[in-house]
Amino acid sequence: MTTTTPIRVLVVDDHPVFRIGMSALLRSLPDIEVVGEAADGAEALAAVERLAPHVVLMDLDLGAHSGVETTRELCRLDPTLGVLVITMFGDDDSLFASIRAGARGFLLKGASPEEVERAVRSVGNGDFLLGPQLAQRAAIYLSGARTRGAVPFPELTDREREVVDLVARGYDNATIARSLVLSTKTVRNYVYGVLAKLDVPDRAQLIVRARQGGLGGGD
Repeated sequence: MTTTTPIRVLVVDDHPVFRIGMSALLRSLPDIEVVGEAADGAEALAAVERLAPHVVLMDLDLGAHSGVETTRELCRLDPTLGVLVITMFGDDDSLFASIRAGARGFLLKGASPEEVERAVRSVGNGDFLLGPQLAQRAAIYLSGARTRGAVPFPELTDREREVVDLVARGYDNATIARSLVLSTKTVRNYVYGVLAKLDVPDRAQLIVRARQGGLGGGD
């Protein structure tokens, strides 16, 4: 990006109030152009093809769609696209699933306008950006990954492995949610995140991969 070329931004969020507010904030900033909005993954994919944004602000919870899966599809569609995740989910699972899917930035929805502007400009210029606390957690995670023992799929968190183990046993999301005392939506987000991390296309292939790796009672 040059200083004379506006950064073209697409805002993706299923909550209209947040989406409209974020668009208004970005429109108030110099050299940033909001080219469109989308409420779900299908709209986001269509809008990227039609509007050619430089940056997509991506919520992770898009109702029936997963922001992680949408991020992966967008990055496959256009590897030069900068996806900036901005979400209520601050857990490690969401952070690393997003990065694995191809996101170049990650912010929490409590970020200040200045932080949002800095993140959009950084991602728009091809940089990778995490907030300070998130960057510290990423460093700890990567350091810990080097010292882990031989566990199945070490790139997954302990909770993700629990979910995958139950998926591999043939349980549906509602049953897994009851077993782990989680909401069905949270389980769905875990499954989408694992698909992105392990680069498998669907639940059936995940079951095969998990059983091959020793989860779900597999050999």
